[in-house]
Amino acid sequence: SQGSVDHPIVLTEAVCNPLYSRQMMSELLFECYQVPKVSYGVDSLYSFYHNRRQNWPCSGLVISSGYQCTHILPVLEGRLDAKNCKRINLGGCQAAVYLQRLLQLKYPGHFAAITLSRMEEILHEHSYIAQDYIEELQKWRCPEYYENNVHKMQLPFSNKLLGSTVASEEKQEKRQQQLRRLQELNARRREEKLQLDQERLDRLLYVQELLEDGQMDQFHKALVELNMDSAEELQSYINKLSLSVEQTKQKILQSEVNIEVDVVDSKPETPDLDPLGSEQSLEDVESMNEFEPLFAEEQPEVEKPVAAVQPVFNLAEYHQLFLGTERIRAPEIVFQPSLIGEDQAGIAETMQYVLERYSKEQQAILVQNVFLTGGNTMYPGLKARIQKELLEMRPFQSSFEVHLASSPVLDAWYGARDWAVEYMTREEGWISRKDYEEKGGEYLKEHCASNVYVPIRLPKQAPRAAEAPSRAQGTGNPGEQA
Repeated sequence: SQGSVDHPIVLTEAVCNPLYSRQMMSELLFECYQVPKVSYGVDSLYSFYHNRRQNWPCSGLVISSGYQCTHILPVLEGRLDAKNCKRINLGGCQAAVYLQRLLQLKYPGHFAAITLSRMEEILHEHSYIAQDYIEELQKWRCPEYYENNVHKMQLPFSNKLLGSTVASEEKQEKRQQQLRRLQELNARRREEKLQLDQERLDRLLYVQELLEDGQMDQFHKALVELNMDSAEELQSYINKLSLSVEQTKQKILQSEVNIEVDVVDSKPETPDLDPLGSEQSLEDVESMNEFEPLFAEEQPEVEKPVAAVQPVFNLAEYHQLFLGTERIRAPEIVFQPSLIGEDQAGIAETMQYVLERYSKEQQAILVQNVFLTGGNTMYPGLKARIQKELLEMRPFQSSFEVHLASSPVLDAWYGARDWAVEYMTREEGWISRKDYEEKGGEYLKEHCASNVYVPIRLPKQAPRAAEAPSRAQGTGNPGEQA
């Protein structure tokens, strides 16, 4: 619209809404949006009158349980009795938080996946109200009852974490790449080993030539540097190094002819004569030893298939939530707030407290129409539980009736729509701009689904004109003023 709202507004408010809150809302609607008229009502009362049938009495006890709180509203002769309304600060939000805390303690491995939105979904689809809470818990102790009534909820998961979705062709290609890298590594290591052994052999032969030339002083000095005792030990090391050099040359020639490459043993065949010259990576040796069966020099004639025994692990079952007693423990907090540490009375105790504030005749009228509305009353078994609680608190052979709203979530909107259509041309219940300017933003016109208007009573002040002469007379005699 062009800068204003040119049609009336029907607005819901809380039970016993403070006058200041209504004043702020009226000021916003009339001053900012230029609304022609507005009406305030209670959502649960709109739902009550939307579901009222022809044979229903105009009086009743409305139990409205929503997301944040629960209200017990007595209605007498078509009007709300605001003095005896009671509120319980528990609703669907607290039940979802309690269920989240229970499942996070039960499944600490899925702490992040147990979100508040999923808990609300579980409450809507899997929870129910037990008629007898203690007796129902005893039933859940039976294994057969547990197997027949437990609900399983599948959490999202991905198989890619374990690499189970990798194609066999990709695995084979990756394996070939690893083999090629190992072949190159082995060839490079053989050349380095051949070069190192050749240098050591040349050094030992040089020492042996000193002995043949008769240079005994230099010969003994070289033996001490090599940590050797005699010429026989020197000859033994020369023979071993010569044999190692010949074997390495043969392996290099064989690797050039054949594709298969052998892995060099990580243990040195000769004593380490020069520890600073041989720098080997331990990680490379371990990786080569891991693939050592792939490069065996002597392949067996018949390879027997080895059956690899792997533990069976079902990833889907690991990401499942088993809902047992949690199905009844979470919604039970409305009847037993002490389950979550709240020092409040439940619905049954509060309902009995409200009824006891009336006479026996009025109690009998109220219990003839106990009406349940609000999203938190959609649990299966709630109506039967309320009937059981009423049967325990009411006198012997007394009658009562419990009704559930046809649509506990949307009936408040439907009731407000029906009221707006019916009272569109009437003055009852509507606050006009003239009323707002004359009586203030907290002003309320009562109707069948509204709160009770309690105006602000200000103490009367003496007129200032009468105070002025008395002050003038009192200034002449100080003794009189005292």
